[in-house]
Amino acid sequence: MPETSAAGAPGGAAEITAETVQHLAGLARIALTDAEVASLTSELGSILTSIAKVSEVASDEVPATSHPIPINNVMRRDVVADVLSQDEALANAPEAADGMFRVSSILGDEQ
Repeated sequence: MPETSAAGAPGGAAEITAETVQHLAGLARIALTDAEVASLTSELGSILTSIAKVSEVASDEVPATSHPIPINNVMRRDVVADVLSQDEALANAPEAADGMFRVSSILGDEQ
């Protein structure tokens, strides 16, 4: 059986009450309706219960991870190779002007 705090929450976590949610909302300067307070009280309580469950199995033998499988960034050497000249790059462009690709405007008058 998991350890229970004086407030009755598993794992020694403090219980989330409507008063706690109202206090946090006041600190964050957020106006909440009674329905929102009730909903958040339940949701935050569920989050604390989930954290307590994870804390039960977390130990020094279990390494902390951010991803279930190792991920390594694949890098290649940055080697200068033959590049296109400006004229070659613009050769197949539908429209070009002043050595640049010409594209239709997408913003209109609000620029």
